[in-house]
Amino acid sequence: MTETTVGIGGAAESTDMVLNIGPQHPSTHGVLRLRLVLDGEVIRHAEPVVGYMHRGAEKLFEARDYRQIVMLANRHDWLSAFSNELGVVMGVERMLGMEVPERAVWLRTLLAELNRVLNHLMFLGSYPLELGGITPVFHAFREREELQTVMEEVSGGRMHYMFNRVGGLKEDLPAGWLGRARQAVADVRSRMDVYDRLVLGNEIFRARTRGVGVLAPETVHAFGVSGPIARASGVDFDLRRDEPYLAYGELQDTLRVVVREEGDCLARFECLLEQTHNSLELADACLDRLDAMPRGPVNQRLPKVLKAPEGHTYAWTENPLGLNGYYLVSKGEKTPYRLKLRSASYNNIQALVELLPGTLVADMVAILGSFFFVVGDIDK
Repeated sequence: MTETTVGIGGAAESTDMVLNIGPQHPSTHGVLRLRLVLDGEVIRHAEPVVGYMHRGAEKLFEARDYRQIVMLANRHDWLSAFSNELGVVMGVERMLGMEVPERAVWLRTLLAELNRVLNHLMFLGSYPLELGGITPVFHAFREREELQTVMEEVSGGRMHYMFNRVGGLKEDLPAGWLGRARQAVADVRSRMDVYDRLVLGNEIFRARTRGVGVLAPETVHAFGVSGPIARASGVDFDLRRDEPYLAYGELQDTLRVVVREEGDCLARFECLLEQTHNSLELADACLDRLDAMPRGPVNQRLPKVLKAPEGHTYAWTENPLGLNGYYLVSKGEKTPYRLKLRSASYNNIQALVELLPGTLVADMVAILGSFFFVVGDIDK
């Protein structure tokens, strides 16, 4: 009796294939690379490879004075420039023990919420685009344009506002600006139902996102995920409510922390959409308060050379994409000895290591798009 072994080729064997998504791929929102190990159509291993845009912002902080670092911090998350500035100046003000005028506090809160809406609108438009729906992005850019007009009028910038200063804001509002801002907020709110009808009401969108990419609360805690992505997984934490800063302590009746339990792509989109609605309500509440407030100073007079006293402090803010932290160490000089930046997107995308294995390649783009990150915020 003779045994014969017949070779039927490698296709019959289980072989892993390494697939690189990026670093120049349209679904990665910039220069991010995902290294995937595939078994057929199933992802077995995923590794986000970051650092392609690294600009060394933290090291540059050490060579700039306290007025100049605002410009550097402004840019890492280019959709949330105002919120980025805010964390830095709040850290320096805390070191100085400086009280900011009440009018500046309410103006900062208003502009931070308008900036949050601008950030969210970009993702509300671009996420359906990645799943094959081009129409929502045109609506998103129309609403963004309306809000950017009022932001540009008050600050002079469309993306990088450079309006925060240590001790307050650069200058007071132009005449009639509050009325124009109120009208812009009302116009945007009147058209926000487009996303409910056009996106959430779309059966293809729901089929591509419901039950896809479920992020467990344990993974959220393990990787330090924050913002709408964490709240979509049932982690009920929002710094504006739990450790209020600026004027949020007085806005608790208006502030709603949007939480979902499902943790899938659809829940993340719903959290982002509902949070946008709430930010428009918060902007209206700030406008009401500013209308009733007498005109007054919006900043503190500073010495020509600003030096923070020796010591260290930590300031954190609820940025549109999650928690941003600023750890400032001073040796009493006019430049920071160290300014460590904790950016939301950096922690958030690390969870892809746990989330992507076991999913299909076809669902990878849906999951990646629902993580709402900015690559500059990862690489800073």
